[in-house]
Amino acid sequence: MIKREVPVVMSVDEEKENASKQEKQVKRAYPFHEIEPKWQHYWENNKTFRTPDEIDTAKPKFYVLDMFPYPSGAGLHVGHPLGYTATDILARLKRMQGFNVLHPMGWDAFGLPAEQYAIETGTHPKITTLRNINRFRSQLKSLGFSYDWDREISTTEPEYYKWTQWIFLQLLKRGLAYQAEVPVNWCPALGTVLANEEVIDGVSERGGHPVIRKPMRQWMLKITAYADRLLEDLDDLDWPESVKEMQRNWIGRSEGAELEFSLVDTNGLERDNKIIVYTTRPDTIFGATYLVVAPEHVLLSSIVSDAQRKQVEEYKEIASRKSDLERTELQKEKTGVFTGFYARNAANGKNIPIWVADYVLGSYGTGAIMAVPAHDTRDHEFSLKYSIPICGVVTPDNVNFSYCEKAYTGEGTMINSSSSISGLDINGLSSKEAALRVIEWLEKTANGMKKVNYKLRDWLFARQRYWGEPIPVIFVDDTGEGIPIPEAELPLALPELDEFTPTGTGEPPLSKALSWVKTIDPLSGKPARRETNTMPQWAGSCWYYLRFMDPKNSKDLVDKEKEMYWSPVDVYVGGAEHAVLHLLYARFWHKVLYDIGVVSTKEPFKCVINQGIILGEVQYIAYRDPDGNLVSADSVDATIEYSQERIAEEKVMKSGDSFVLKDNPNISLDRPCSQDE
Repeated sequence: MIKREVPVVMSVDEEKENASKQEKQVKRAYPFHEIEPKWQHYWENNKTFRTPDEIDTAKPKFYVLDMFPYPSGAGLHVGHPLGYTATDILARLKRMQGFNVLHPMGWDAFGLPAEQYAIETGTHPKITTLRNINRFRSQLKSLGFSYDWDREISTTEPEYYKWTQWIFLQLLKRGLAYQAEVPVNWCPALGTVLANEEVIDGVSERGGHPVIRKPMRQWMLKITAYADRLLEDLDDLDWPESVKEMQRNWIGRSEGAELEFSLVDTNGLERDNKIIVYTTRPDTIFGATYLVVAPEHVLLSSIVSDAQRKQVEEYKEIASRKSDLERTELQKEKTGVFTGFYARNAANGKNIPIWVADYVLGSYGTGAIMAVPAHDTRDHEFSLKYSIPICGVVTPDNVNFSYCEKAYTGEGTMINSSSSISGLDINGLSSKEAALRVIEWLEKTANGMKKVNYKLRDWLFARQRYWGEPIPVIFVDDTGEGIPIPEAELPLALPELDEFTPTGTGEPPLSKALSWVKTIDPLSGKPARRETNTMPQWAGSCWYYLRFMDPKNSKDLVDKEKEMYWSPVDVYVGGAEHAVLHLLYARFWHKVLYDIGVVSTKEPFKCVINQGIILGEVQYIAYRDPDGNLVSADSVDATIEYSQERIAEEKVMKSGDSFVLKDNPNISLDRPCSQDE
C-alpha cells in the first residue's frame, strides 16, 4: 500500500505564529556584518597577530607560509582562501599551543601578466599593480585571516629587489650566472622569450600568439651544477611524493655513454668532424640503424646534401614553431627529413643515414641520438614510417619476439652483436654486462666514454620586458665586457618609462631609457651601457620566505640570528603546479645561499602541502545593492547586503583580467570558478 503525504492545513493564527517563529530565527542568525568588522578592526588596531621582532629562543617557533599570490586585476578567486584557510587554522592552533608563530603575507608582483594588462589598458604597470595589491589586501583582511601585516612585502619594491639583485651578483661571482647563445621560444607579439611551459600548440599560453624557436644571447643560471644535490636531498623532505617525483623526473638523472660517429658524405667520403650522441643503452650499439639530429643542432647545416637542403630548411622552419613539450609528446606523429649524409658506426663499420627530426631536442644530451628502432618506441614508429631497417639485438629470455611489430624496450640477452671489424663481441651477455663491456671498448678505442646526463637544463634567466628586476650588469662600450655593478650601488632601480611596449625586435623596452642605459664603468672610467633585459617573474619568489623573517633589514638580506631561529619554513602550502618551477628554483637559490653562509639549513621548506583544486561549473555573478542598482564586484562592501544575479555567458566579455557586462563594461562580475582555479 502506498502512503501519501497529507498536506497540513494551518489556521490564520497558526500561520502568523509560524511566521513569527521564522522571523525570530532570522533575528537570531549570526550577525556577521556587525561581528566580523568589529573584531577585524580590533585585531588590526591592537596588532593581535604581530610577530615580535625580538627572538625568544626559549619559545618554540612555527613558521607557516602560503605561496604568496600574484595580484591580478580580478582579485581573489575561490582557490586562494582554500589554502589560506588551512594555514590560518594552523597558525591559530600553534599560537594557542604556546608557539611563536610567523604567518606573513606579501605579493609576487613583477612579471608578464601585469605588463601585458598594462599594455592592453594603457595604464602603467606600477599603477595597476599597486591598485591590485590594495584590493587583494582589503579582501584578505575582510576574510579575517591572522596575518602579520607589519611584515608585508612586495617583489616590486626597490628595498626588496635590492636583495634579489644582490643574490644575482653572488651567482655571477661564483660562475653560476653566465651568458650564452641558446635556442629560445620567441613570441614576436609579446616581444619576449617564453618558458616551455608557457607555450601550448605553438602559441603563447597568454593571448594565443604564434611562437617560434630562434637562437638568442641570454643570461643563464647554472642550476645543473646543483643537480645531484637537488635530487639527493629530496629524500629528506616531508613533501607529497608526487611533487618529489615530478622534481626527480624534471632533473632526470641518467647514466649511459657518449659515442662518436664519423661523418660520411653523399660520395662515401669520410669527413674530419664527428657527431657525438648520448645514449642510456650503450648495449644496443649494434642495433643502431640511423642517427637523428635535432633541428637546432650546430652541425646540421654542414651535414646536408644540396639535394636535401630545401627540405631540411623547410622542416627546421616548421619545428621552430613548436615548443619542446609539443615535440617530445609521445602520442604525436613522428616526422623527419633525411639529410643526405651518413654516420659510420664504429662497432660494426656500417654507414647509417642521418635524419633531422623534432622529437630530438637540441637542449638535451648532445642534441643527437643513435636510433635503435628494435628497442625504442619512438625510433620504432619513425622507422616504420620511413622504411628504415630494424635490427633486434636484445632478446627477452625464453620468448620469441617480433621486432617489426613493436619495440622491445626491456633488458635481456644480447644477439646480433659482434663484429670482426671492431673486435667487439657482446653476444650472450646480459644487457647490463654488455653495457659495461661497450663502455670499456669505447674508452679503450677513444670512440666514447661513460657519461652521466640530466634532463635538467640551465635556467634561462632573462626577459625582454619592462616590468621586472633590472639585471645589475654593465657592458663597457669598447670591449663589450660584462661587469657587475658594485654592491654599494644596489638597488639598481627600474627607471620610469611611459612607453613600455615591447619593440618586437628582441631589443627590450629598457633600451629606450637612454639616460638610464648610458653609464660609466666605475673601474676604468670608460663609457658603458646597462643590461636592458630584466629578470623573470620567478626571481623574486625564490627567496621571499627569508625576507619575511627580517623584512626591514637594510644592511643584510636577513639577520643571521633570526634566520637560524625561523628556518626552515615548517609548513608551506600551495599548488602542485609549482613543483618543477618555483619550488625547484627556490631550492636552488637556497642551496647557493647555504654555500655562502647566508642561511643555516640545506632546504627552505620542511613540509609542503598541496591544497588541491576546486572544480565547478563556470558562473558569472552580478551584485545589486538594496536599491536594485548593479554594483561592480570590486566595489562590493562587506557591510552591505547585496542580492546576487547569475549572468548568462553570452552577456559577458573579458576585460583585462576581469569579466564585465557587455552592455555595461563598468560593471565587473565575480570571477568564474573553473577547473583552472
